[in-house]
Amino acid sequence: MSDHNLPLARLNRATETPFKVEPDADARASMARDLGVPALRKVRLDGRAIPEGKADWRLEAKLGATAVQNCVVTLEPVTTRIDVPLVRQYRAHMPEPSGEEMEMPEDDTLEPLRAEVDLMALLTEALALALPDYPRAEGVELGEAIFAAPGVTPMRDEDAKPLAGLAALRDRLSGNGNGDENEG
Repeated sequence: MSDHNLPLARLNRATETPFKVEPDADARASMARDLGVPALRKVRLDGRAIPEGKADWRLEAKLGATAVQNCVVTLEPVTTRIDVPLVRQYRAHMPEPSGEEMEMPEDDTLEPLRAEVDLMALLTEALALALPDYPRAEGVELGEAIFAAPGVTPMRDEDAKPLAGLAALRDRLSGNGNGDENEG
């Protein structure tokens, strides 16, 4: 296996083929830039290619990574440990998409068989999916943001609740005896 490519077309079909990808510091820095994170301290994809049937392959691996992201509230660095399983099934006979619209298969691990698999691209894709979307530093809560033009009463989160207006209307109608509800 050279250059992080797994040559499925040339692998021995009688046995499993183990693989391991551990990007060096330069590759991790490049991946971090591509993923929009400050740093990737450790990244490793460790797995095996398993022959299935006459032509198909199944990749089973574990992605391990230590990523540094910015907290969405404080912008302070947040370190996240990622350990996720990864499965891909490469099938010789996959239906070809036709027409303008295409239905996504229920099994998102299925892919068309190819001569080789770029394990670095697979690792980067899996890491992008595994990173937290909104990392937060421990104990940090996202407070309520209130915005309004000068002289305008700002709308708060509780004002947007579906029944909040009904309670205010009920209170006005039951407690207001000055006849305002008869105007019209």
